[in-house]
Amino acid sequence: MNKDQVKGRYEEAKGKVKEVAGKAVGNESLEIKGKTQKDAGKVRAGVGDLKEEVKDAG
Repeated sequence: MNKDQVKGRYEEAKGKVKEVAGKAVGNESLEIKGKTQKDAGKVRAGVGDLKEEVKDAG
């Protein structure tokens, strides 16, 4: 597991918490920020996954 995978999954989790909190309190701005952060985390984790696949293949 590389640093991009770890940081990406961490950002996904933080984003999900913000998204749920935003929904719970009716704060649309917080909900949108959470979704954005979650999506950015998914992308970073995906980059990390790809790096691992390349490393394992080479």
